Amino acid sequence: MFAAQGSLSSMARSGARILCVALSLLSAIVPGVASANGKIGTILLAEAGDPPRRNESPANGAVAVVYPDLGEPYRSIFARIIEGIEDGARSAVRSYPIGANAAETAELGSQLKRNGTKVVIALGRQGLKAMSAIDRDIPVVVGAVLAVPETDNRSVTSISLTPDPNLLFARLKGLVPSVRRVTVVYNPQQNDWLIRIAREAARAQGLELVALEARDLASAARLYENAFAVSDSKRDAIWLPQDSTTVDETTILPLALKEAWNRNVAVFSSSFLHVKKGALFALYPNNVELGRTLAAAALGVLANDPRRRGIFPLRDVQMAVNIRTANHIGLSIGYQQQRSFDAIFPEP
Repeated sequence: MFAAQGSLSSMARSGARILCVALSLLSAIVPGVASANGKIGTILLAEAGDPPRRNESPANGAVAVVYPDLGEPYRSIFARIIEGIEDGARSAVRSYPIGANAAETAELGSQLKRNGTKVVIALGRQGLKAMSAIDRDIPVVVGAVLAVPETDNRSVTSISLTPDPNLLFARLKGLVPSVRRVTVVYNPQQNDWLIRIAREAARAQGLELVALEARDLASAARLYENAFAVSDSKRDAIWLPQDSTTVDETTILPLALKEAWNRNVAVFSSSFLHVKKGALFALYPNNVELGRTLAAAALGVLANDPRRRGIFPLRDVQMAVNIRTANHIGLSIGYQQQRSFDAIFPEP
């Protein structure tokens, strides 16, 4: 979506600004998934990163997308995901925008049946909520959520908006080869599932992961202060996950970025916006590729190819880097390496 430094078009810069605003608010729309209580039917998903299956194209209308009916900039985000779904499904896909009107939800069920829908891709909390309320016989693939409640992890499968720690740590090592330890402060009620994945990812990258639990803002602030106090700028990095408790935008984020700047410690994030504010780098959704992955999952459902249930981190990602921060902490990032980034701050 974005060109490298020196070759960014005006359209790409405009897109970056729109996405920056949108991602700051999207978590308010899809902070999680309400409990489905078994009403969704079978929810299946191809493992993140799996290629689309080359089976025959489904009949027109067999794949449907249910998504929140919202204004800009959200409309553009969902439009890009749907673009990827249509490409990956290799057939006509019917899209159903959903508002807050209960009558719309009731009519949706009738429309899906009349149009011969075989599988639904539900985007965001509103999309999933709509499907849970109307028909337990149509299988659903879930996308564009941050997390699901722990009690639903065994029955609901979805692709999270949270980037895969395996990719985050690999990109970290690419930018800061000397790093040996990563510290993360998290609320287990929100991100226990993610930290389990992160522990394995850290071992695979030869990193020590220091995962510190905090269930309130005050505890999180103290843990960050202690982590920075004992940090070594050559071997330590701080990871800011998508966590409303431990990465509060008004208190924790300014504190972490200030300490990182003063101590020359690399801070990386799961949020695009944090790079603009001073984090070294972040991974964020490639919406079209996410759509293709969701389509592959839907085709798997039609082919009776069940996969593991649960929540999967996002692997369809792009990378944003703050060159000013990189220079400040002593990293040398050449022009060729910069060309591999999808967004660069400060914008040239």
